[in-house]
Amino acid sequence: MRKATITRKTAETEISVEIDLDGTGRYRNVTGVGFFDHMLDQLSRHSLIDMTITAAGDLHIDDHHTIEDTGIALGQALVQALGDKKGIRRYGHFALAMDDTQVATALDLSARPFLVWNVDFPTQKIGTFDTELVREFFQALSTNGGITLHVDKVHGINSHHIAEAAFKSVARALRMAVEIDPRMAGVLPSTKGAL
Repeated sequence: MRKATITRKTAETEISVEIDLDGTGRYRNVTGVGFFDHMLDQLSRHSLIDMTITAAGDLHIDDHHTIEDTGIALGQALVQALGDKKGIRRYGHFALAMDDTQVATALDLSARPFLVWNVDFPTQKIGTFDTELVREFFQALSTNGGITLHVDKVHGINSHHIAEAAFKSVARALRMAVEIDPRMAGVLPSTKGAL
């Protein structure tokens, strides 16, 4: 059972994350930030990771703490659900096209967090959402999930499409990486003997 539940409570936010790596992409994400909920829904649907996320944050200040802390909690949940990582594919990659945009992701569930973020946005806002928070989410996810994560915008002119393509591309790469490889059942995908 590759499932996890994480609760994170600070003076700024209270986050609850439940995931099932072997799900079908069912989701119920309510953070108080509409665009972010839409992105989390995409992450769940396209990774096939069942995801229930609830967040209560200091949105009267801005969305930053809620989005960053959600990334932290989701990363921690991934680590918990992956357990010893035996049998997983470990690596994932996906180039995703969405209308005017293409975003390519490569990742490694290495326990060595590193984010390479080559994604820029033509606008600072998508509605009321700050586009710089997309990177903040993935930085928190990478750091707390122990993920080497490279995300590259190949091209794109619409900020909404760029953000959504990034979430979907990461989702599809993550789906590949967390899957059990039938040829490696019970074997750690590393020559080091540890991940």
